[in-house]
This record gives sequence, C-alpha cells and structure tokens, in this order.
Amino acid sequence: MDIKHYFIQKGQGTPLILLHGNGEDSSYFKWQIGEFSEHYQVYAVDTRGHGKTPRGTMPFTIRQFAEDLRGFMDDHQIESAHILGFSDGANIAMIFAARYPDRVKKLILDGGNLNAGGVKRTTQIPIEIGYRIAGRFAGKSDSARMNAEMLGLMVNDPNIPQEELSLIKARTLVIAGTRDMIREDHTRLIGAGIPDAELRLIAGNHFIANRNPAAFNQAVLEFLRK
Repeated sequence: MDIKHYFIQKGQGTPLILLHGNGEDSSYFKWQIGEFSEHYQVYAVDTRGHGKTPRGTMPFTIRQFAEDLRGFMDDHQIESAHILGFSDGANIAMIFAARYPDRVKKLILDGGNLNAGGVKRTTQIPIEIGYRIAGRFAGKSDSARMNAEMLGLMVNDPNIPQEELSLIKARTLVIAGTRDMIREDHTRLIGAGIPDAELRLIAGNHFIANRNPAAFNQAVLEFLRK
C-alpha cells in the first residue's frame, strides 16, 4: 500500500474501528474513544488525505478508502472488527462490509448515504456549486486540488447500488440525527436494504456523535453488547 495511516489506539479486547467523515480526522470521535476503549480495543483512523494520513498516489475515492481499510487491518493483524463509520466513514464501511463480509463483526452506520441524492438539497446544492468553482482552480495549487477532491467525494461518490446492501452479513445499526442533512427516507432506505438492520434516530443534526455523545454512545454500546 502507498500510505501508512495515522491512528489513535486505546483499550483492549475486540477491535472497534472508528471512521470519520469528509474533511475531518480521528479527533471527531473525542467523546467516543475513551468510553468505548473501556470495553473494546479502539482504533480511530485518519482516512487517506485526511488529518495526519498522507494523500498518497491512489485514487481519492470512497472505494479506494475501503481498500485502504483492508490494508490497515492487514498491517495490524486485525482479522475482523466491529466497524463504526460516520458520514463518508459510514459509506466506506458499507462498501467494505459488502466486499469483505467475513471481516466485519458488527457494523454501525451513522449518517451515511448511498448517493448524492440522499443529501437534503439545501445542503447538497452549495456543495455542488463549491465543487464546480474548486474544479476551475484545481490546477493552480495543491490546496485548491485537495479542496476539489474533498468536495468531489460528496458529489461523485459513493454511488452504492441499493442491491449491494444485501451483501452485508454483519448485524447492523443504522443511526442518524432527527435533523440530519441526510434525508430520513434515505436513511430508512439504507436500513431496509441491509438484512435485519436496526434503525435509531437520535435527537440532533448530522453531528450527533459530537453534539449528543451521551445518547449516541449509549445506543452504540447497547447494540454492540447484544
């Protein structure tokens, strides 16, 4: 693999991998790492080109990030793990769980989407405008190119066919905020597509793990302990 991931590791026991969203890093889970590490061996990973993990030379796509996750697990001799993904992290987790079902124990998808149509238009339209503008400046500097690539993840990715969800074998919890930027009917569509998935809506917006950690952590730990 062309990169080495930066990650925070804490705790002992069954591995629990945390995957942050677009433009963030492992610190997004500051309210989860400590509490979850009391029960699990937590790995909070910076995705390719995010936080302290280098961009590398491979394509900057959600599917590549799923392959990067496989590489990370191989590097750290993690045969299988619970995986919790937020936003783009949830999208990475969905693709990974469909491709490598035997490597996922339990799956928590927080604020994920199958395609750009799952995002409320009030949120998505400014992203699409920003992406078009950023694309014009992408050749001017590395930071402009990076900005265009980040926005591109929210315009061109993840494009997961709903039928692909049926390949997920792990017990799955689908979580979203009651005022999430992901449409509620879209969140329910994801839940319906994964065999026997559970659905939880938690008071708050897209960033419930960060803004309402008590309710979020309780829901996750209850699910993992079942």
